[in-house]
Amino acid sequence: MTTRTDVEIIDPCFKPMVLPNAPLELLGEGFRWLEGPVWFADQECLLFSDLPNDRIMRWTPDGGISVFRQPSGFANGHTRDRQGRLIGCSHRDRCITRTELDGRVVVLVDRYEGKRLNSPNDVIVKSDGTIWFSDPPYGIQPDYEGGKQGSERPACVYRLIPDTGGLSVVSERFAGPNGLCFSPDETRLYVCESGLQFDPAPVQHIAVLEICADGASLGEPRIFHKIDPGFADGIRCDEDGNVWSSAADGVHCIAPSGELIGKIRVPYAVSNLTFGGRSRSRLFICASHSLFAIFTNQRGAQRP
Repeated sequence: MTTRTDVEIIDPCFKPMVLPNAPLELLGEGFRWLEGPVWFADQECLLFSDLPNDRIMRWTPDGGISVFRQPSGFANGHTRDRQGRLIGCSHRDRCITRTELDGRVVVLVDRYEGKRLNSPNDVIVKSDGTIWFSDPPYGIQPDYEGGKQGSERPACVYRLIPDTGGLSVVSERFAGPNGLCFSPDETRLYVCESGLQFDPAPVQHIAVLEICADGASLGEPRIFHKIDPGFADGIRCDEDGNVWSSAADGVHCIAPSGELIGKIRVPYAVSNLTFGGRSRSRLFICASHSLFAIFTNQRGAQRP
């Protein structure tokens, strides 16, 4: 065990991944519930969602925190496409958006087979430019994160070809698909199964699905890891294939084998996280009403 109170070494392989002189830093607080962090290296800033307050926030090392967009359509998850544009999930408007380089916000997709999406939650972009996103009903069940609306589609994980608008279901095997990430070599897709929102005993785990040779379809899901305490909401891979996951007591690091190897303890329940900063080795952590960061000795995965 380490003497640091904010780090727990479960497997010795985790020890060189954390730095003895890099503390957990509080970057901002006073929000409601933070989500969807995404790093813009070319602008040296982090964007993240203050979801119940219907706004996207911006953090910079020199300028601190400011409002990037309000209203945001109750934005949740974010990523960047291969051209560097912001791709986002809107709970209120039930769609995937793209912010063009001139600042215009366009809707990429809001329906499948004529029926409205639920409330897109998390989104990632593959090296071929396709956009993959989860679509649980979380944002249309309470008013707090979007607004009560009727569901027209079952919860699914989708794949979007942005150039043509082609949308396909890649998995409908989840009650509440949430956070997503690819393995560094894009042979695996990890999906956070958060279960039904108001179920007294929801099914909750991180699933892994093999990506087929066509790059567009998936094998059957299997359980990769169960977070304890809490459940997995947002996840990211580092360049060695370890999965870093949100949890009730902080951030858990899980080896590619599915074994828990270490934790970074955070004072509040963590919803999401992303790597950024210099060399993609700073871990930004959305934890309830606060934004934290910690420098690590691991780099976040990049698409090929």
